Amino acid sequence: MTAASVHPDDAVLADRLHEAGGRIRTELAKRIVGQDEVVELALVALFAGGNCLLVGVPGLAKTLLIHSMAQALDLSFNRIQFTPDLMPSDVTGTDVIQDDPATGQRRLAFLPGPIFANLVLADEINRTPPKTQSALLEAMQERRVTVQGRTYDLEPPFFVFATQNPIELEGTYPLPEAQLDRFLFEIPLAYSPEADEVAIVQQTTSTSSEPIRAVVTRQEILEFQQVVRRVPVADDVVRHAVQVVRATRPGDGAAEFVGKYLAYGASVRAAQALVLGGKARALLHGRSHVAYEDIQALARPVLRHRLLRTFQAQSERITTDDLVARVVAGVTPPRSGL
Repeated sequence: MTAASVHPDDAVLADRLHEAGGRIRTELAKRIVGQDEVVELALVALFAGGNCLLVGVPGLAKTLLIHSMAQALDLSFNRIQFTPDLMPSDVTGTDVIQDDPATGQRRLAFLPGPIFANLVLADEINRTPPKTQSALLEAMQERRVTVQGRTYDLEPPFFVFATQNPIELEGTYPLPEAQLDRFLFEIPLAYSPEADEVAIVQQTTSTSSEPIRAVVTRQEILEFQQVVRRVPVADDVVRHAVQVVRATRPGDGAAEFVGKYLAYGASVRAAQALVLGGKARALLHGRSHVAYEDIQALARPVLRHRLLRTFQAQSERITTDDLVARVVAGVTPPRSGL
């Protein structure tokens, strides 16, 4: 980073973030075999201060990844198993009546729910009704919860990592678009290659298990999140991110396939996610500036859950990833060299 554009300590912090990413990867490798792209996106979200939605069939280590990350980061961790009978108060907490031993009188006291942790795993988030899903909205966006008219701040850093099973739809409730938009990334998990699967079976059926060490402190994470926001970004890179997002919106000037296959495009929040995620990805790769490749690499995880396909796209089995790839390919960066 240039001294003229950022605080003099930012170069040191940027180097520390890059090194911390390597240490976290090393610790996660004790539990997670392969899944390099998933781990990288989770780290980008971590340093950008964003929430993630992990989508995959059961047995792909979604829960294990999130729990292991909490251990490597020395963060408090809570898991919420979302079920059809889960109530909003089961997530946020509620007021309970307690006896005061000093006065003998009863009073209302707030009992915090599992949302009060640094890293919250919302497991199978689509298995609970929208009323309970919405209990996460304020926490994810404002980093606070409101119970009985009183507001309680959540201790930073705060992240929500939610999981979703894409193949079992009976008894599930689709996430509202407003809530999906609060996730920085949607990260799909696929089956591992055969060699990795062999290693997973060997590792999980033996008695030896090397413990995960905490290699990054909470204070360091907060410092890293601040230095990410101070990373300089060229105007042309920001413009490229905005142009990619605008190209997903049907209407005048949109490509023919966009009007044919997309009912709604992404909002400005998607462009913000591209730029902020690009800053974190650049530092994680040891670079002090955001390049076009950062924007393009993050286009799928940023946009795939923010686009609404038409019925024709669904009937022709055209995925949002297919459409994002076509959009990105059709948007020429303002200039080269970044």
